[in-house]
Amino acid sequence: MKHLLSSTALLGLSVLAAAPRSQAQSADRKFGISGYGTTLQYMGDMGNTYFKAKNGTYGGGLTLSRYISKGFDINLSANQATLRFPSPTGAFANNGTRFYANISTYGLGFKFKLPLKDDAVIRPYFLIQPGVARVNSDRYASPTAAANHLDFTSFDAQGAIGLDFRLTPGFSLFAQAGEHMLVTGDDKLDGSASNATGFYYDHDRYLQFSAGFTANIGKAKDTDGDGVADRKDKCPDTPTGVKVDANGCPLDTDGDGVADYQDKCPDVKGLAALQGCPDADGDGVADADDKCPNTPAGVKVDATGCPLDADGDGVADYLDKCPNTPSGVKVDATGCPLDSDGDGVPDYQDKCPDRAGPASNQGCPEMKAESKKVLQEATKYIQFAYNKATLLPVSYKRLDQIVGVLTEYPDYSLGMSGHTDDVGNEAFNLRLSYDRAEAVRTYLIAKGIPAARIEARGYGKLKPIASNKTKAGQALNRRVEMDPYLTGEANPDEAKYGPAPTVAELKAKGKTAPKAAAPARKKAPAKKKAPAKKAAAKK
Repeated sequence: MKHLLSSTALLGLSVLAAAPRSQAQSADRKFGISGYGTTLQYMGDMGNTYFKAKNGTYGGGLTLSRYISKGFDINLSANQATLRFPSPTGAFANNGTRFYANISTYGLGFKFKLPLKDDAVIRPYFLIQPGVARVNSDRYASPTAAANHLDFTSFDAQGAIGLDFRLTPGFSLFAQAGEHMLVTGDDKLDGSASNATGFYYDHDRYLQFSAGFTANIGKAKDTDGDGVADRKDKCPDTPTGVKVDANGCPLDTDGDGVADYQDKCPDVKGLAALQGCPDADGDGVADADDKCPNTPAGVKVDATGCPLDADGDGVADYLDKCPNTPSGVKVDATGCPLDSDGDGVPDYQDKCPDRAGPASNQGCPEMKAESKKVLQEATKYIQFAYNKATLLPVSYKRLDQIVGVLTEYPDYSLGMSGHTDDVGNEAFNLRLSYDRAEAVRTYLIAKGIPAARIEARGYGKLKPIASNKTKAGQALNRRVEMDPYLTGEANPDEAKYGPAPTVAELKAKGKTAPKAAAPARKKAPAKKKAPAKKAAAKK
């Protein structure tokens, strides 16, 4: 037990004083240079000093090692130390003998490491190291005998166990305990031979306790220069200057799979398709650029993240029940054109947006048959003074009825055309037709009908509806026709009789009727010219 305690103490002191050996190497730093101190303890024919610290002798050595794999190294070692027995200087063994030797060993070591990670702090190993030993030994056969000096070379076999202690990637410590056997004559080292049998006992041996340091040499290959060796680099093609993690991959602070150097939103998880920025509503537009961040799922959006609005009416397509509304048309919440009067005709197509009417009448109320009749038969009841444009009182009742109709239907305008028979001067008849149309127009305006809703023209004798050869026909031709039409539409008078300047247009030019030659129209068939007095009598 005493020997065990002393040997344990010696090994502990060696560990504390030591520096690592070859195990300090790694795949990144493949070469190591070790320096160490040793103490030797003899066992042979003279006696046994194993595990007796006070009997030790000292020396030192160097080792050059090469990393092969995480479980195996090779090394070249050179060691020089002294060995003697008995240990105290000048002492002799019980049989009166002693020796003192300098031993230099050179070995090729095969180091088998526990296959832990290269950066393990502590790693055990086992060493087998064949080599040669050069020995210079002084041997004394008795206390009074002179030294018998012998120099020899021997095959040296060493087996050892040890521990490596990794301090940094470039520096480590080690402690090792091993036994050497000199495979040569049994008496060469100590000058004494025994009758022991067996290969192990028939050769002199000694223990070597070593402790030291290892400086690791080499630089790991780092193709992308990110500071992480290619061997450990999971992202070996990282662009220059990009910050990486321990695995050599670009930092990804928010953990969204998009490296910080490519991530426009490095502190918030996002999508690779959006350069690492989030898209809360999943519309494909990053939140930072999304002007409509709460778009429902599946809705197509534009570059600003807002729902598409193909017709530009302000109602998104996915809500728009009328997606092809013409540009500029006002719409309701469903994207359909406004229909203020609810008649099924949208306001932009409705001539009467505030009054319901059928689509066939452009959204305007249709004039009742009896109201149309009042207008269409007006010519029967409107009478003028002879040869003048003065309305007779008998006409007022029908004119007031006309006012009532126009008031009831404010979306309608009234086209009036004045006509004469062919009796008399053509220029006079044309002027008279205008004057009589204007007389009716003036009456209606005075009753509150806007002037813009009344178009009055005169056609003279050019548009007869009956033959002027009879009194009855002449009476029919002397007329003021009235035709209602939707304001803004074509005047039916022009459709029936052709263009002619209106009273309003003539007044704007400071005239009351066109020149005698106007309007230029094809004249009615020629007739016999009636006497002037008769013609005047017929007006």
